[in-house]
Amino acid sequence: QELLVESGGGLVQPGGSLRLSCVVSRFGFGSFSTYWFHWVRQAPGKGREWVSGIRNDGTETYYADFAKGRFTISRDNAKNTLYLQMNDLKPEDTAVYYCAKDPRAYIDARTVDRISEFNVWGQGTQVTVSS
Repeated sequence: QELLVESGGGLVQPGGSLRLSCVVSRFGFGSFSTYWFHWVRQAPGKGREWVSGIRNDGTETYYADFAKGRFTISRDNAKNTLYLQMNDLKPEDTAVYYCAKDPRAYIDARTVDRISEFNVWGQGTQVTVSS
C-alpha cells in the first residue's frame, strides 16, 4: 500500500499563505502518475470535508466552493508530490489537512468529491489560522 506523508502545515495569521506538500511512495500497483489525488480537511469537531482534486496528469482540477480563488492544487509527477497552495487563509480554514489517493478510473465534476471512494490516506498536517 502506498505511503502518503503530508507536510507544510503550521500557524498562520488571517490573510496569510501556506503551501502543503504530500509525498507519495511505496506503490503496489501503478505509480503516482496513475492516480487522481485529493486534499481533504477535518476541522475540530466536524467530519472530513473534500477540498480539491487533481487528475493523474494534472490537466483537470476541481475545488470546493470555499477553496475557489484561494487554493491551488498541483502535482509534480517526477517527484511523486502533491501540493496545495493556500492563500488568503481564514480562521475557518483551521483543520487537519489530508492528502488521499483515489483509485477510480473515471471521475467528473459530479463524483470528484466522494471521499468514501478514497482508499489511501496520509496522517495529516495541522493548519491553524489565528491572530
